[in-house]
Amino acid sequence: MNLLLIRHGIADDRFEFARRNGNDDERPLTEKGIARMRSGAEGLLRLVPALDVLASSPLTRARQTADILQEAYGKPRATIAEVLSPGREPEAVANWLDSLPADAVIAVVGHEPDLSELVGWLTTSERQGFVEMKKGGACLLEIAGSPRAGSARLQWLLTPRQLRLLAGE
Repeated sequence: MNLLLIRHGIADDRFEFARRNGNDDERPLTEKGIARMRSGAEGLLRLVPALDVLASSPLTRARQTADILQEAYGKPRATIAEVLSPGREPEAVANWLDSLPADAVIAVVGHEPDLSELVGWLTTSERQGFVEMKKGGACLLEIAGSPRAGSARLQWLLTPRQLRLLAGE
């Protein structure tokens, strides 16, 4: 399995949005976040030319990011996976991944610090992140067999700027 982890794009300021609207789950991407994510998705397409599964956290900013990826890849709308919500345990994500085809390319859109913790757990068995995933950044893991602690190899980790450069921006 190849697991492509993508952090959602730049979203509205958390504190300003909370003051205006309250529910952080509904915080959307900014116009800048949308534009940068579109370019980053083109860069991802150069590195990972096809996806078998596209899934997203149910939070608005992650769903919007997944929609941008769906446009770039021409895939059907992303599956909403509750297991990608903030605060979920890496074991829960691994169990969900284990239900997917072992030879698939799976892209998931989620949040920090959960994605970094998942990378750490899948690669080293430790429950701490050793990578920093910036908003709009991505990471590719190769998982042999069932997704479990220590079962993955880090293939690459790219910042959003690096992805945009790959797209020719």
